[in-house]
Amino acid sequence: MTLLLAGDIGGTKTILRLVESSDSLGLKTLYEESYRSGDFPDLVPIVQKFLATANTSTPEKACFGIAGPVVQNTARLTNLTWFLDTERLAQELGILSISLINDFAAVGYGIFGLTKQDLLTLQVGKHQPEAPMAVIGAGTGLGQGFLIKQGNHYHVFPSEGGHADFAPRTELEFQLLKYLLDKHDIQRASVERVVSGLGITSIYQFLRDRQLATESPEIAQVVRSWEQEAGKPEKTVDPGAAIGSAALAKSDRLSEQTMQLFIEAYGAEAGNLALKLLPHGGLYIAGGIAPKILPLMQNGSFLLNFTQKGRMRSILEEIPIHIILNQQVGLIGAAVCAARL
Repeated sequence: MTLLLAGDIGGTKTILRLVESSDSLGLKTLYEESYRSGDFPDLVPIVQKFLATANTSTPEKACFGIAGPVVQNTARLTNLTWFLDTERLAQELGILSISLINDFAAVGYGIFGLTKQDLLTLQVGKHQPEAPMAVIGAGTGLGQGFLIKQGNHYHVFPSEGGHADFAPRTELEFQLLKYLLDKHDIQRASVERVVSGLGITSIYQFLRDRQLATESPEIAQVVRSWEQEAGKPEKTVDPGAAIGSAALAKSDRLSEQTMQLFIEAYGAEAGNLALKLLPHGGLYIAGGIAPKILPLMQNGSFLLNFTQKGRMRSILEEIPIHIILNQQVGLIGAAVCAARL
């Protein structure tokens, strides 16, 4: 038996999980707790409080998924003053082996801790056990990563593919790109500006300002409130969630058009990633948005735009595609990574 500590470290919330690892039983959760990150000056006092509350001995290994880039075993969180260094953390916490990984790399590792109930298959495809795997996930931003088989295990590689250029394909998408460039006074727009929670709001604003459909008073109020909070670190409303819910309920035509354009762009970008990696081991859709709009993801538009790649269509139709339903996949992945240290 090996005692492990897994963490999902974000600018708003930190979740810690104490895990017992064994060859026969795999990973078993012993204790879990969530904390407001901003209430602490550093990760160390959170871990100390967690271990004291759990009334446990010091774990042998730990892995923390970080909402931000990890460079040479160090990480600086975007929305906090924390600067994390594995050597310092190991010394102050008394844990022998500690790893910091990007939060989307944690999602990649988390795939191996999921059950069939944690997945919804969009396309069965033709699974190849030794082939690469890919992960893409729209949420606050657009994460992308890939996995390569090395020996008996897959090695996970994060990427910054969400910051690649948005590639419009239709007249409406070209108009959207022009709208984003003019609105933000920028020279290029990343795909993350379209395929993300913020992207949903941007698409809505574009369709609204082009008067392609009439606003409903309810959604209009949410979006206006969000616009008035521009520049504030914490928003009190989430227009992306409101737009998605209205589209699901078919209660607002503008929201339906917004989500249609969002899903088309999402599917197209997933197809772009699949063309570059040929992930016949599976393409996994993570992030907080997809599980909340499952009927929209399943209506055929995502797959149509995923496979609409000319002569490459037949290849993409063979890629297995799964939506990750378990929102703790990153925490699961941190535990899997810790077990492999």
